[in-house]
Amino acid sequence: MELEKEKLKHMLSHWLEHSREHTAKYEEWAEKLESDLPDVARLLRNAAKIFRDGERVLEDALKKI
Repeated sequence: MELEKEKLKHMLSHWLEHSREHTAKYEEWAEKLESDLPDVARLLRNAAKIFRDGERVLEDALKKI
């Protein structure tokens, strides 16, 4: 079971890092699109918020291992 816990810790850390990279890109693109496509920018910001919420859940899971 200890091996599985270590593997899960590694996977959760990887998923968090990967998600944070995507979240940063959503925010970056929202900024770029704000003047030309404000509705799309708003949706990207909403996606970033949802991803940050998910990242907090993954962080909580990682802390419990």
